[in-house]
Amino acid sequence: MTAPTGAQPTTGTPTATDDVDARDTLSFPPPADFAAAAVAHDDLAEAAAADRLQFWADQARGLLDWRTPFTRTLDFDDAPFAKWFDDGTLNVAENCLDRHVRDGHGDRVAIHFEGEPGDTRTITYAELTADVERAANMLQDLGVGVGDRVVVYLPLIPEAVVTMLAVARIGAIHSVVFGGFSAESLRARIEDAGAKVVVTADGGWRKGSVAPLKPAVDEALEGEGTDSVEHVLVVRRGGNDIAWNDRDLWWHDAFAEADEHHEAQAFPAEQPLFILYTSGTTGKPKGIVHTSGGYLTQAAFTHRNVFDMHPESDVYWCTADIGWITGHSYVVYGPLANGVTQVLYEGTPDEPGPGRWWDLVDRYGVTVLYTAPTAVRSAMKAGRQIPDARDLSTLRLLGSVGEPINPEAWHWYRQVIGHDRTPVVDTWWQTETGGIMVSALPGITKLKPGAAQCPVPGILAEVVDDDGNRVGPGGSGYLTIAEPWPSMARGIWHDPDRFVETYWSRFPGRYFAGDGARLDGEGDIWLLGRVDDVMNVSGHRLSTAEIESALVEHDGVAEAAVVGADDPTTGQAIVAFVILTAAAADGVDRAATSEELRQFVGRRIGAIARPRQVVIVPELPKTRSGKIMRRLLRDAAEGRVVGDTTTLADGGIMAQITELM
Repeated sequence: MTAPTGAQPTTGTPTATDDVDARDTLSFPPPADFAAAAVAHDDLAEAAAADRLQFWADQARGLLDWRTPFTRTLDFDDAPFAKWFDDGTLNVAENCLDRHVRDGHGDRVAIHFEGEPGDTRTITYAELTADVERAANMLQDLGVGVGDRVVVYLPLIPEAVVTMLAVARIGAIHSVVFGGFSAESLRARIEDAGAKVVVTADGGWRKGSVAPLKPAVDEALEGEGTDSVEHVLVVRRGGNDIAWNDRDLWWHDAFAEADEHHEAQAFPAEQPLFILYTSGTTGKPKGIVHTSGGYLTQAAFTHRNVFDMHPESDVYWCTADIGWITGHSYVVYGPLANGVTQVLYEGTPDEPGPGRWWDLVDRYGVTVLYTAPTAVRSAMKAGRQIPDARDLSTLRLLGSVGEPINPEAWHWYRQVIGHDRTPVVDTWWQTETGGIMVSALPGITKLKPGAAQCPVPGILAEVVDDDGNRVGPGGSGYLTIAEPWPSMARGIWHDPDRFVETYWSRFPGRYFAGDGARLDGEGDIWLLGRVDDVMNVSGHRLSTAEIESALVEHDGVAEAAVVGADDPTTGQAIVAFVILTAAAADGVDRAATSEELRQFVGRRIGAIARPRQVVIVPELPKTRSGKIMRRLLRDAAEGRVVGDTTTLADGGIMAQITELM
């Protein structure tokens, strides 16, 4: 399946006789016209390799406006706690808003907003700046000052972006909590952060109805440990009935009373910008702390170069919710720092029908789309006739985030959504890294379906073995970061020891957050999923991602999730959960189909990878953001009581899966 040098494959998915190593060699060079106009060039990598710190200093100076120019790039004397550009000062919100207005781009659209019910707003940079100035005054009127924490529990509406930027403008710290989290999860985050103000809404639109939010805030604040909260600002969005307390204020009332002009103040580059809690299932939540100058530098740099941003012409859409790091870096801070026009959509991709996302691409002329593999596979399941009925010709670049994208989904994404011409960049990074760490650069890199590919310029990502030694091409092990980077987490809120133990103890001197990886023959990186998702079956290390990819190669499988379950004989056994395509599900013989899929995996990877059990399910347990909750599947596979399901989009699916098993 290796394409001739300089050629662009057009034949699509590898055939059933191809093995994994053969897929390593399938590549798509950048289209000539794309490469000619690309933002990123080879000189970026050359400059980073020649002097990494000078490279990042140049990016910080070139991409951001500094009130006080920095003279010190990196202070890592207190490793693993880094300080980047720490003697410089800036204002994050000013870099995302005011400077674009000053530069004559105030009339450029910042946000095309569309709510799930169909309401729309077009917001220019001048209008967004004015809203953020007034909101900054509103927060200060409520007593929010430098370093105070504001918890944001909102749907994906413009007020969410305004709140984040207003908090940043006044030097406070925001902690966004995804609207799908329960009252108990919200309470834990409010308590840990010591929040002074909570910003929420009466509700948000989801799947055709209003999902209430304010009741969860009320419940969260009933418990002990939340006495720090003085005010709750409520955005009127759903129009649903809510209880009212003395601490509550309507957003529109407080906003109208605030002064309209706010002078942005400069803050040190290491001023904390936000706390974002990782979605751990046990123990105290980990509040990942990110600061200002280094974070914004890398968010802006990676957004500009990985997504080949041309602010004067591009319409960009990242489908993530702001409750996750992707929404922070690639909905709010990266795009707005770069002065880009973007789409903000409140609801689900299938409301009122499965073509809603493609309608938005068509309506707003989206040129760059960044979404999750789960969303791509869901679109595959619905059928290509749906996107084929829309005009997606404006799309010129596609991106993937959240988990490794299997080659079949990669090909479908490129061929059906990208009309067999757009580059597809798969990005690896984490809440803790702040910005993209591993990705192709679309105007330079030969793209390999399913591969994360190479560290972005200025990042030293290395695969190491159990002893921390680097592996060469063809080797596998653990993905680590060998040197500090600008957007790295500055710690866990009020728990530095936990930060060191969690991320820096496994391989001293290296950052490691739990992902396995391998290098192909050309040295490109392929993610193997979380280490706890790399199974040890009779002494063989097998990737759940690899087995999932094999399963979805079967014509009858729309989506798959694989977990390792304890087994007294083999140590771990492979249990697969699959959703069939509509055609395959019609009149299915479950037992026969399960056995067929077991044998199919055995043929594709080897007998050792054959699942002990293949469970055919109507849906997989997913959060409202589309993340598959594999821990719940592992509970079911091992016969345990299924854990907390409150964050699932469909709370009843685990009962169905347990019954099917």
